[in-house]
Amino acid sequence: MTDPTQALSFGAAAAAYDRFRPRYPEEALRWALDGLAPPARVVDLGAGTGILSRGVLGLGHQVVPVEPDPGMRAQLTVATPGTTALAGSAESVPLPAGSADAVLVGQAYHWFDREPAHAEIARVLRTGGTFAPIWNTRDERVDWVAELGRVAHLGDNAGDVTEKYGDFGPAFEPIELGEFEHSTTLTPDDLIGMLHTRSYWLTATPEGRDRIDRGLRDLFANHPDLAGRETVDLPYRTIVLRTRRRVAR
Repeated sequence: MTDPTQALSFGAAAAAYDRFRPRYPEEALRWALDGLAPPARVVDLGAGTGILSRGVLGLGHQVVPVEPDPGMRAQLTVATPGTTALAGSAESVPLPAGSADAVLVGQAYHWFDREPAHAEIARVLRTGGTFAPIWNTRDERVDWVAELGRVAHLGDNAGDVTEKYGDFGPAFEPIELGEFEHSTTLTPDDLIGMLHTRSYWLTATPEGRDRIDRGLRDLFANHPDLAGRETVDLPYRTIVLRTRRRVAR
């Protein structure tokens, strides 16, 4: 079980989170929802500020966002007209049994209490429905990106998802893996703003925050791939773990 203080730390930075966090590439969302013709009913579980919800809406699907943090729900409502997030969690989803064609999770599965969450997701999905957690992970094969992670203490809670999450329990078929590369262009100030939406920074002491910010400024000033640059392209690998709800026996 992950630290609930960290898991619910994002609401205070909801507007910045929505502004700076990377979007999900369309091809990754299409792959996650392969076989579902619009308008399928898609639950966005741990919806945050609606970044994933807006991507799914753009594909023509109906989205039901579910989010435990009231600050994030409020930002989702502002940023996603016509959509209101339900108060709920992965372990207690406020929806009827069999009511969803798909459940997607953007950047949040690693916060779940997995066994009860799997049971709830299986309950909400129709037979054959899709379950797909998705992560945008920085591509630390690039030297300066790896150094960024070290300076900012970005030991992602997600870790290597392909190794950590081998199955989703007996209600689900074997997992299929999709991987998609993309990048987002940011100014150094944007990049610092994005890092200020990370749970480690949000829950750090003032001294810890200052230490991180000094390290970031030093990195941008001195790393040969960053020094003097007005913008940088931050590369990502988007990982999708896709499975289907088994036929009940």
